[in-house]
Amino acid sequence: MLNQAKRIVIKLGTGVLTSGIGNLDTARITTLCSQVSTLRQRGIEVILVSSGAVGLGMGKLKLEKRPKDLATLQACAAVGQSILINTWQKCFDPHNLTVAQILLTREDLRARHRHNAVFNTIERLLANGAVPIVNENDTVSAAEIKFGDNDTLSALVASVTNADMLFILSNIPGLIDMEGSGKVVPTVQAITPEIEAMAQGTKHTTSVGGMISKLSAAKIAHRAGCGVIIGSGSDSELFNKLLNGESVGTYFVPSEVPVKSHKRWIAIQDATHGSITVDAGAVSALVERGKSLLLAGVVACEGNFESGDVVHICEPNGKTIAHGIVNYDMERLSAELPELEDNVVVHRDHLVLL
Repeated sequence: MLNQAKRIVIKLGTGVLTSGIGNLDTARITTLCSQVSTLRQRGIEVILVSSGAVGLGMGKLKLEKRPKDLATLQACAAVGQSILINTWQKCFDPHNLTVAQILLTREDLRARHRHNAVFNTIERLLANGAVPIVNENDTVSAAEIKFGDNDTLSALVASVTNADMLFILSNIPGLIDMEGSGKVVPTVQAITPEIEAMAQGTKHTTSVGGMISKLSAAKIAHRAGCGVIIGSGSDSELFNKLLNGESVGTYFVPSEVPVKSHKRWIAIQDATHGSITVDAGAVSALVERGKSLLLAGVVACEGNFESGDVVHICEPNGKTIAHGIVNYDMERLSAELPELEDNVVVHRDHLVLL
């Protein structure tokens, strides 16, 4: 797959980039920069999602444990981010590559015009030969605008930028079958409950997430038609092995019918303005026949949405089956007015099955 890829996203965890709290592993970063340079020479565009700012700030501020209060976390990020990006540029200098810092919050991808701005900026950077280095803007991120972890951020970046592959590299070699063979699972065709049961959280001092967040990220990338490899960031030959056709880490097969590019903004929305519950007939029409949601299938509405907002579309049991851009506001739909101009509540061109 890597031989066929034109654009990839590489997410690097704090455990890969540091050798203890506050200490960047410059030798490993140097090796990673060399690998990126090799990929670039093969005609593969590379976007990096780099953790490490909070951990570096913790070291500079002499903190031994990851802070729990938001203000201290933001302070650590503010101190550490400049060190992180300067180190990347220094290590890319021997390869004559220029880095570009992009700091994002969840709100940047929720708002359509900002989502498009992120895409356009990264497109222009890649066209000009730069290496975009993305991180969460932890200095301003509050709970309601946080991604939660850089695994999720990397999957969203892969979706936004139409990447072919996402590499989530940390200090683990892949998804390990802890209840069975104890070995790395080489390939995952679908993320089933059995696969999810293999996931475990992390206990690393400076990290967030663990395998649970990586599987969640793999789901997002899968929907966008992006293949995912979860592997070890300490393997200096990882990309060479993959280019030579070797199996490394755990490969998550992308969806055979990915969400179309113009619908990806809808697909990645985590917070919507409300929900529409539909009947069994509408569920069948949406899921099995790819139809639009019509007024006749609407059972109930919740929230405070307006025409043009993204809403959850739910089965009668409350399970969300789709996101869509609604054509009418909450008040008009709730009133069940017969004089609606159009019976189409959510057009199929603006609807994404989850």
